[in-house]
Formats: sequence, C-alpha cells, structure tokens
Amino acid sequence: MLIMLARKHLKNIITYKPGKPIQELKREFGLKRVIKLASNESPFSPPLPIRKAIYRASKDLNRYPDSSGYYLKKALSKKFKLKPENIILGNGSDEIVVLALKAWVEPCQEVIVGYPTFLIYEIQAKVNNLKVVRSNLKNFRYDLEDIKRKITKKTKLIFIANPDNPNGTYLTHQEIYSFLKNIPKNVIVFLDEAYFEFAPQDFPQSIDFLKQGYNIIFTRTFSKAYGLAGLRIGCGFTKRELIQALEKVREPFNVNSLALLSAELSLKEKKYLKNTVSYIQREKLYFYQELKKLGISYVESATNFLLINLKSFSSQKLFNYCLKRGIIIREMTPWGYKNFVRVTVGKHSENREFIKVLKSFLNKEAKK
Repeated sequence: MLIMLARKHLKNIITYKPGKPIQELKREFGLKRVIKLASNESPFSPPLPIRKAIYRASKDLNRYPDSSGYYLKKALSKKFKLKPENIILGNGSDEIVVLALKAWVEPCQEVIVGYPTFLIYEIQAKVNNLKVVRSNLKNFRYDLEDIKRKITKKTKLIFIANPDNPNGTYLTHQEIYSFLKNIPKNVIVFLDEAYFEFAPQDFPQSIDFLKQGYNIIFTRTFSKAYGLAGLRIGCGFTKRELIQALEKVREPFNVNSLALLSAELSLKEKKYLKNTVSYIQREKLYFYQELKKLGISYVESATNFLLINLKSFSSQKLFNYCLKRGIIIREMTPWGYKNFVRVTVGKHSENREFIKVLKSFLNKEAKK
C-alpha cells in the first residue's frame, strides 16, 4: 500500500506544462531545424554587447550573485523614478506571483483570477492551499464589473494580466483607474504587465496608480521584448511595506549573476528594444492579412502573439501536424478553449512557414 507522502491538497492540482522545447522535438522526430512559436519569446538574440558582457562575467561564476540586485535596482529606480525600496526582483516575473501569494494572503482569504487567462495564478494559489474565485472573461477581456461583484470580505488579491495571456487583449488606463477607485483598501491588485512593451498608447501607466497610493503591484519581465527568456528575470514595483513582506519569503540568490548583469545592460539598449517591437508589430499585420485570406478568425493582439480560432478544425490535429513539420505552437485546450491555438510572432521566415503549413493543413482537412 502506497503511503501519501506529499501534501494531500496537491493531488488534484494540474501541473503547468510550458511550450515544448526545441531540443525535445528534434529528438522525437529526428529534425534538424525547428521553429518555436509556442512560448512568446523574442525571435532575436540579445544584443552583442550583452553577449560579450556575459562572456566576460562568466569567469566569476564560482561566486554567488548579489542577492540584493543592487545595480539592477538602481537602474530600474532611475528608469521608473521610484526608490529601490519599491522594487522586488524575481526569477522571472512568475516568481513574484509566488512570492505575493506567500507573503500577502492568509490561509482563510481568497484570490480572484480571470478565466481563462495565465494559468500560473490559479495553479500557484492552489499550491498555497488558497481558495480561488474565477471571473469569466467577456469577449476575451477581463470583466471588471464581474470581478467587483465577486469581491467579498475574504478577498485579498486580484490578478490581472494586462495585456492578457493567452487572449492578447488589454485594459486601458481609464478602465483600470475606474476599477481601482472601487476596490476595498484591504485588497491588493496584481497587474502582470509582461507584454507592456507591445501595448498601445492608451495602456495604463501603472506607476501613476502606485504613486497615487493604490494597493497595487505591477510586474515586468525581461523575457519577452528584451530577449532574455533563458536567463529568467523579472521585476515588481509596489509599496515599501509590501516589498518588505515579499523580501521575507524571497529565497536568497534567487536571481543569477548573469541575469542581473544582462537585465541592467538591456535597459540601455533602447534601439534594440524599439527595433524588436517595431518588427513584431509589422509581422502581426502580416499574420492578420494572411489569416483573413484564409478565412480564419483571430483576436486582435496587444502582445507578441495571436490567439487563433480554428472553429470547426481540430486544434489538436493542427498542433500535431505542425510538430511533424518542425513547428511548435500552443494548443489551447488546457485553457478551456476548444479548437484555438496561440502562435507567437516570430521572424518573417518563421511566420511565413507557419502560414504555409496552416494552408496545407486546412486544404487537407477540407477534403475529408
């Protein structure tokens, strides 16, 4: 008879499955070339000065990193005009989600999440044995009125991904502002802004909300537009007293030395960032144009990916069809979306190859 050694409440929690790694697909199908359009990474390597700096810094890998992240916090403080005491660094912005749940939410309190949205919020809340209250999205967007209706005396933390993953939609500055004005003062709103760099001009300036005294944290990542996904580094900005609580549950040396250095240097690479964002915006237009030609629906995106509605065509079949041809996309059944896929905007040659494979798949299925 097996003895239950793990915590009982973990038994029914679904393990988050990230996008399939390139090397794994190469091994499975004996492929030499693979196009990954599954995890919303940048299609571009980090700038050469950063790669050179990483090489030079590698001689010190026998030493632990600066656990405080002093120089990166100093650079972020200058960029955002906030004090270092208002900044937390994480092993990706995902880690800050975990820290917030540990530091701020009592076992008897509740967490509100949108559904379907970034799955980590709900998974990690359940890992911490917290009650999760879902608010269903409306037309692929957060329904802020519904969230307000779901707030109770037990509510402590509300997660909002803005722009949202996997839907690609966003809430405007005015929408967030109106929402915050009606939130109880004992509730914290977590604004996950991983795709901030790709968002339109009317996107919220969350730093204004923080300076106005609202109980918010907003997070950013270096994994998307900055091209540092492999180094895992993100940052969060909130009130000093909330940062102090986060620091109590943060592991020492949670961000490695190469990540700290690369993130600091990347803040200076403004031309690289501008070129990356412009390229992605152009390629999104290419996707819109080609999908319209094929009669395929999509959700207009404020990010570097598209949510595509295949309607009567099987998303699982397309996913497998793409895998065999060396293309990794994201099949959306785990999010409760039937016959949807999410596709990262890559280099033009990669996007063109996906459209070519999509056409082939649609023609094949139409003949059945």
